[in-house]
Amino acid sequence: MPVNHMQISMRRLAIVTGLIGATALLSGCNAMKRLSEVGEAPRLSAIDNPTQSETYRPVSLPMPAPQVAESNPNSLWRSGARSFFKDQRANQVGDILTVVVDMQDSAALANTTARSRTNSEDLAVPNLFGLESEFTKVLPETINPSSMFDMDSATSNRGSGTLDRNEAIDLRVAAIVIQVLPNGNYVIHGRQEIRVNSEVREVQIAGVIRAADISSSNEVEYDKIAEARISYGGRGTISDVQQPRYGSEIMDVILPF
Repeated sequence: MPVNHMQISMRRLAIVTGLIGATALLSGCNAMKRLSEVGEAPRLSAIDNPTQSETYRPVSLPMPAPQVAESNPNSLWRSGARSFFKDQRANQVGDILTVVVDMQDSAALANTTARSRTNSEDLAVPNLFGLESEFTKVLPETINPSSMFDMDSATSNRGSGTLDRNEAIDLRVAAIVIQVLPNGNYVIHGRQEIRVNSEVREVQIAGVIRAADISSSNEVEYDKIAEARISYGGRGTISDVQQPRYGSEIMDVILPF
């Protein structure tokens, strides 16, 4: 049974409606939270243990073979210490250190492409064992055996793109040692929230550092962090205006144009 245009349109409408409904369900929790905060400033997050979060995953990296520490009972010098006094640098889970982020990043990229192609196809059958006159019996009478097929095509494409990026970040964030790896490296995690009026600016940083990269002032540079994850963003009334509505995001994904 053939499907008419009305049935096709109804099916497309059902698909689009289903996509919108699914997205609405996924964003329902966030929408309810925003509705509960109407007329109020955004709430700050509670201070909690990041290892108890549902999204937390312990870091697992390739480790060298364990080494047996050698002790020197007749020496006052402790291996790894920088002085005879207690080292104030972070060295165990729960200790705090400062991460210094001084990033000056710039990039420039230009790319231009050009492509063209021309095709021409001709087909003629002026003589075919005397059967060329039979073509008019199965083909239109205006057919000309000497010029049966003629096709030309031309394709041209040009593209250009330019990228010019200049970023500067200068901040200091306190982080906590949340895990000590078997080789002595530290897994750190830090989060900072600052609320100004109805806008919350949030900074997050995480990664793996070496104990030797911690300075005597208990600081570590961001470029010494392996697997670094640095995030700087915000949430609140200004961020809501800058963020496109989820309906627009859905259309951007599903529209082929």
